[in-house]
Amino acid sequence: MKPLCKSTKLSNVLYDVRGPIVDAARQMEEEGQKIIKLNIGNMAPFGFDPPDEVVQDMIRNLPESAGYSDSKGLFAARKAVMHYTQQQGIAGVTLDDIYLGNGASELIVMATNALLNDGDELLLPAPDYPLWTAATSLAGGKPVHYLCDETRGWMPDLADMRAKITERTRGIVVINPNNPTGALYSDELLLGIVQLAREHDLVLLVDEVYDKVLYDGAKHTAMASLSTDVLTLTFNSLSKAYRSCGYRAGWMVVSGDKTQARDYVEGLNMLANLKLGSNVPGQWAIQTALGGYQSINDLIKEGGRLKVQRDLAYELITQIPGVTCVKPQAALYMFPRLDPEMYPIADDRQFFMEVLRATRVMLVQGTGFNYPDQQHFRIVFLPHKSDLREAIARLAKFLEQYRLRHAKRAAVLDISLKKEAARA
Repeated sequence: MKPLCKSTKLSNVLYDVRGPIVDAARQMEEEGQKIIKLNIGNMAPFGFDPPDEVVQDMIRNLPESAGYSDSKGLFAARKAVMHYTQQQGIAGVTLDDIYLGNGASELIVMATNALLNDGDELLLPAPDYPLWTAATSLAGGKPVHYLCDETRGWMPDLADMRAKITERTRGIVVINPNNPTGALYSDELLLGIVQLAREHDLVLLVDEVYDKVLYDGAKHTAMASLSTDVLTLTFNSLSKAYRSCGYRAGWMVVSGDKTQARDYVEGLNMLANLKLGSNVPGQWAIQTALGGYQSINDLIKEGGRLKVQRDLAYELITQIPGVTCVKPQAALYMFPRLDPEMYPIADDRQFFMEVLRATRVMLVQGTGFNYPDQQHFRIVFLPHKSDLREAIARLAKFLEQYRLRHAKRAAVLDISLKKEAARA
């Protein structure tokens, strides 16, 4: 038999948040080793539980959940999302503009499949949440990454974004608050991106999953509230703010000028019908979550667990020589940088595989988020303070040993070069 190969559509798909390093960690766990996982924003294993009323509402509605829902989702859940958009100041959203899915991830794949023809381009941030790049490639599109500027707090570079727009560009992806950097964008910057989309007749695809996970009194502006003429798709879910990753309850809202997008909306409806509907028990959680007590505020306020752990992780990581980091304003992550003079890295995936094997701490390298250097990595600050201290202490010790090895090699090379120069 000839080998059965995967589809060529997967050739450019990368998702190292669950990649080879995770596979290696699983093998180590099977061997009895305990791994500290700083690689994924899965909240439940770290003791972040969903609100009790959300759990109870799902339980009470389980008898009504055995059948399919409407392909766009339950009426009550979609109405709750519609009310939420009104609170955010997004104009003109009706029930028909709201699609529920098995998390925002499913809806991102659906939206890109409906939008892109082979060879069409989508502008994506670098670094990005890698599902966006993967979904673009799977849809036959070409991911084109615009740079976010670390020296300006990881803000998108509007000039770079403008320079990368071509006749094949169909839309701009904005991740705000940002995963993996924790950046939060200003209204001025968002308005600049809206204007670019307006000038070039582009769709905005806006990932706002972390819109409630904000620190130090920061405020988030829904991008769709800043225009009524630019077609905008907004993605959100219960996964993070309501600690309900496994419930797979997400939504997509279509807003702005829809008059020229009837055919695209028909495509979205077609794909929604093909999947028949999303997980019904998870849909029952949406109305209760959005309308209930917002317990996320207790976690992000001064003294709240997420705020305390963010501050601790930032303090510890920036104490390591040669490690710098922009302090995150939002989300669950930070994206530190290793000084290339102190930490020369040829292959960051291999480097963090070595970190895992030496320290039993699991991290994701920067290239896993489509960032074009070998010097960055993402930290998830969900573990308890004791585990964060232990994990970063192990990393610091590994990096100290790495610095010493490099310094010795550099000294030997320097002596060798001086000898050669003397002989010449």
